[in-house]
Amino acid sequence: MILTDNWFTALSDNEDGTYTFISGRSNIDEFIKSGKLRERLEIVWTFKADEKGLPADDAEASLMEEVGDKLRAVMEKDKLAIVTGIYTGQGKREINFICRNINAFGERLNQTLADYPQLPIVVNAYDDPDNEEYKELLDLKGEED
Repeated sequence: MILTDNWFTALSDNEDGTYTFISGRSNIDEFIKSGKLRERLEIVWTFKADEKGLPADDAEASLMEEVGDKLRAVMEKDKLAIVTGIYTGQGKREINFICRNINAFGERLNQTLADYPQLPIVVNAYDDPDNEEYKELLDLKGEED
């Protein structure tokens, strides 16, 4: 199985007048069908938002990109976890992973973030054997076509 770098984007208008930018991973069906990625982890980074709910500080936005790119590279190098979606809006960025092993993910996450000061993140883990969150994300892709 080959992990591609194909993504789709969507924009969601929120009820409070803000926006959420959504990036979703395409072409990971084979990985999902393998049945090995049955857990979902989300990393939620809370940031100071502007009036549209997006990052107000360019330096923090750059740091979020840097950390997100680094985590993606570290987790995907051996397919321990795959980023499925990134949501940015309403004062937070949420990066969703599907994962083979939560404990290994946690160890690798801590190693990767050790060089940074404490970041405003929360990590949530879910049992998601049918990849329901990813299926919902794909529904957004259908709405954009």
